Amino acid sequence: MAYNNYGNRFSQTTPVVLNLIIINVLVFLAQLVSGGNEAINPAADLFALHHYKSIYFQPYQLLTHMFMHGGFAHLLFNMFALWMFGSMVERVWGPKRFLIFYFICGLGSAFFQMGSYVHDFWQIDHSNLSPDDIDRYQLILRQAYTVGASGAIMGILAAFGYLFPNTELILLPIPIPIKAKWAIMGMIAIDVFGGVVQVQGDNIAHFAHIGGAVLGFLLVLYWNKQNKKTFY
Repeated sequence: MAYNNYGNRFSQTTPVVLNLIIINVLVFLAQLVSGGNEAINPAADLFALHHYKSIYFQPYQLLTHMFMHGGFAHLLFNMFALWMFGSMVERVWGPKRFLIFYFICGLGSAFFQMGSYVHDFWQIDHSNLSPDDIDRYQLILRQAYTVGASGAIMGILAAFGYLFPNTELILLPIPIPIKAKWAIMGMIAIDVFGGVVQVQGDNIAHFAHIGGAVLGFLLVLYWNKQNKKTFY
């Protein structure tokens, strides 16, 4: 994905965005040192977002999971989106409001994902399990964790689409300019489809993405009505 314009974007990177990128990269390196991105590893046990029924769940994971990633490609895509769209939004709001927005969207995505856990494991959670079944279930929950800044970044995309709806984007590999409002609505629609259909082998936390986008849209809608400003 890219803007339909050119220039030295790196020099325009805003301070909160730059620091968030640095923190995410450092955390990813720490993940690699502490066990990589295996399904079970100490870093994930401690800091990834687990189902509240898991023995590994801790409330602080609602925040810490936002700084972890499932692989280099996951990290690269998220940081690229944060750099490209977050810098523009931060320049509009300033560092403080942007950081508040980022964390609210990340927390919103976490709560949506917890709701997804409740739905996905409802039948097991309300069954009478034997001790052996409980152990096996806990092993499943240990591996069924969520990591990534995607929810917060989807909130940023929703804000960008609202504030700059007519900015043209190019969604690679399709070299056709698309207005931000349509491109971002399309991305959210894909997440809704993925969350409802649940294609086998799809390990994307679609409802976490949706949660971040919903919170982001509602918050920017409220702030924009308060400020009576519209940007294009």
